[in-house]
Amino acid sequence: MKLLSQTRVEAQAERLAILARDCLIDEARLSPKPGLVDSRGNGAHHDLTLALMECSAHSLTATFQQLALQSWQRPADIALRETIGHLGRQGEQQMMAATHGVNTHRGAIWALGLLVSAVAMTGADADVHQVAKTAAVLAALPDRNAPKLFSKGLKATHRYRVPGAREEAQQGFPHVMKLALPQLLRSRANGASETEAHLDALMAIMTSLSDTCVLSRAGMSGLEAMQNGARAVLIAGGCMTDEGRKRLAHLDSQMLILNASPGGAADLLAATLFLDRVCQPAIHSFI
Repeated sequence: MKLLSQTRVEAQAERLAILARDCLIDEARLSPKPGLVDSRGNGAHHDLTLALMECSAHSLTATFQQLALQSWQRPADIALRETIGHLGRQGEQQMMAATHGVNTHRGAIWALGLLVSAVAMTGADADVHQVAKTAAVLAALPDRNAPKLFSKGLKATHRYRVPGAREEAQQGFPHVMKLALPQLLRSRANGASETEAHLDALMAIMTSLSDTCVLSRAGMSGLEAMQNGARAVLIAGGCMTDEGRKRLAHLDSQMLILNASPGGAADLLAATLFLDRVCQPAIHSFI
């Protein structure tokens, strides 16, 4: 592992922060996403807009940069876990100030924050599998300063007895590593555009994720509608096919009727885009 000068480390940290920010913006703009804010409109949300999502992403750039700086070539231990927890909570406060109290990216701060730290811990010579494993180790460590909050997501995981964002990270982001990234690469290899490939990756996540955002709004029936609808899109050949796009439009209508928005899947798509960009060319080992 190379030791870099402080100037080079700061430059690398800034690069990671900008990548993370841009992935949040690209995820928000991606269209058409079922039930989610995108370039067409607000989806199933009344308090979110694309402009607000982009403002939120920009407000988190400094947080991602500090996470990278503080994590640079450090081992995964409780001291680092508590540091990134503190920085993440500060970032959440900055986000809430920028959005006037609207929760735009709380889940993304957790997922992308861990991955930014994990890349920095490896010294930016990032192998995607190593990054995911490092993030998992970090996520499993305790943070004694974490507030004992019972969020909507946690309520949903307890009520429906399903894993949530914490478990996803502690398991090494299986929906990203085993579903979204492989689907992204398959779709590209089959000739899909980047927009189509990104949408297919989102569908792959939605086929099995216990999305607590959907569960909180629409219960288990809403989650099953999301999973079955996403599966139908991919069975039809994905978003590059006429039938796949037809199935996607139907899923979008279902999500709007159910007032359901797969925000957890959106967070993991942003994480997928980040790993895809930061871990090239090693990412091609998935093909």
